[in-house]
Amino acid sequence: MIPKSSYPSDQKVLRVVSINVNGLRASVKKGLLDWLEQSEADVVCMQESRITHEQWNDHFKPAGWHTHLFPAERAGYAGTAIYSRIPFQNVRNGLDFELADSQGRFIAAEFDLGLEQPAYICSLYLPSGSSGEEAQARKDQFLTVYANILKQWRDENKSIIVCGDYNIVHKRIDIKNWSGNQKSSGCLPHERAWLDHIYDDLGYVDTFREVRKEAELYSWWSNRGQARAKNVGWRIDYHACSPDWKTRAINAWVYREQWFSDHAPVIIDYALDQ
Repeated sequence: MIPKSSYPSDQKVLRVVSINVNGLRASVKKGLLDWLEQSEADVVCMQESRITHEQWNDHFKPAGWHTHLFPAERAGYAGTAIYSRIPFQNVRNGLDFELADSQGRFIAAEFDLGLEQPAYICSLYLPSGSSGEEAQARKDQFLTVYANILKQWRDENKSIIVCGDYNIVHKRIDIKNWSGNQKSSGCLPHERAWLDHIYDDLGYVDTFREVRKEAELYSWWSNRGQARAKNVGWRIDYHACSPDWKTRAINAWVYREQWFSDHAPVIIDYALDQ
């Protein structure tokens, strides 16, 4: 991750971070907020915040940041948050369907970035299907409904960056053990085809891959079997963007120097002054 000062002084750069924190309280104990202060991030999209509004006190709201939390109805579960150095013009909780909204799985924050139209930067936490058939069925239901919403946003020509834990790898390059996971949730053929659909048919862009083409750039590692030490990982955390962001992506990283959860921050710099 390079400092913003390495860019030309007249270049306006937006740094956006996505991270599944696997419990905001736990990640803060591991130094997340200290890292945010020196990361030069402008907008940070968090997933699996697992904290209620009552627990989310000033300790979790550092000075200089605009913060918004959308918790699940069930305490200690799911939830999303957005922290931003840039003021929100508006914030919307949810996607207007129960499976998403009762679990706090989506926030859309509207920003005035000086572009031709408002920009929406979102935090998404897609369900996992790994616990069994019922969980996979709920995940598949979510994907079906959400794909229709994504199409609507494209029909509206909305300028949008949807950061988040999608709980799906896209291609062979995105997972260490491709062959051994073909029947595992998160690597199922129909799930990967869903990502094909949003990228190839609907026109969204995996901006990380616009910048970084190489293999073994993962964002999640199992806690079992020294997966992290051996880099036996999955890339399941994305910035899925409307087409207007495609050429704006100028740098991308997976930050692995510190560990705040079982996911690593996915960081992308976007040029605002093209």
